[in-house]
Amino acid sequence: MGALVHPHGVGETTPPNDDGTDLGDLLRRLRRRADLSQRELAARAGVPQPTVARIESGRAADPRYRTVERLVRAAGGRMRAEVEPSAGDAAAEHPTTPVPHDDMRDQAGRRYPAHLDVWEVHEPRDWPGAWWAEWYSLPPRLYPSPLPPATYRLNRDYRDERREREEARRSVTVRRVTGPTVPATAWRFVAELPGGELIGELRAHEESPYLRWGDCERPEEREAVLDGVLVLARYRRLGMGRRLVETLLEALGPVRVRALTEQPGISFLHACGFGVEAGRPAAMRFEGAVSGGLPRRW
Repeated sequence: MGALVHPHGVGETTPPNDDGTDLGDLLRRLRRRADLSQRELAARAGVPQPTVARIESGRAADPRYRTVERLVRAAGGRMRAEVEPSAGDAAAEHPTTPVPHDDMRDQAGRRYPAHLDVWEVHEPRDWPGAWWAEWYSLPPRLYPSPLPPATYRLNRDYRDERREREEARRSVTVRRVTGPTVPATAWRFVAELPGGELIGELRAHEESPYLRWGDCERPEEREAVLDGVLVLARYRRLGMGRRLVETLLEALGPVRVRALTEQPGISFLHACGFGVEAGRPAAMRFEGAVSGGLPRRW
């Protein structure tokens, strides 16, 4: 038998190790889930911040039950005693997900804050503090400041937005839309979140290149025209647009796909495997008069 700690409202347990429940690991997980720093958790629980640090680092050999209970409650969990599963039972699941960077240490050998998102720094673009490397084009010999081994964001709004984007990347699904509103010679794909929110869309239609040029000798060959790819601004640069394009190409098989675009669409389509076809005629645009002025022609 042993004392196990449960998160509030969830009937799961943390498996104890040979010496009992790993309170330091559990407290870091609960603190990350509550998005609290050690100082913030200590203030909520009414205990000194060094006490939290000692428990999480394992330096507190025998912390008081009341102290641990106050910290767990302040982080949104609760304490209760329960019989351990026997050796033949399946291992109990963790009540919270592990801290992804818990094995990382700073240059002084300390853990990084558990409630933050920490990532390794390999080049200036990985470090928000590299404001001195405009466009991240400076060579290493010109770096005015050394790059840290890892970094993180303290801004809570930025942190929440980053986690929301990562969750959207993991959970988004792409499906084809069919029905009376979509012609048989057209394709419409949407990217949506589990709740049904649409965050991206792609549309394309089929066209015969030989009928377009008045040549009917090879009408069996087909060509698709990419009409457009749209992704909500807050979900861009997550690969959503590429997933939509790849789904279209997989559905079309050997059918050729062409598109007419300009920057930044050129870079996006090039990353999706498209190439520039120099034999096509240049695009032209006609605009009517603006505020009574003369029309512009290109």
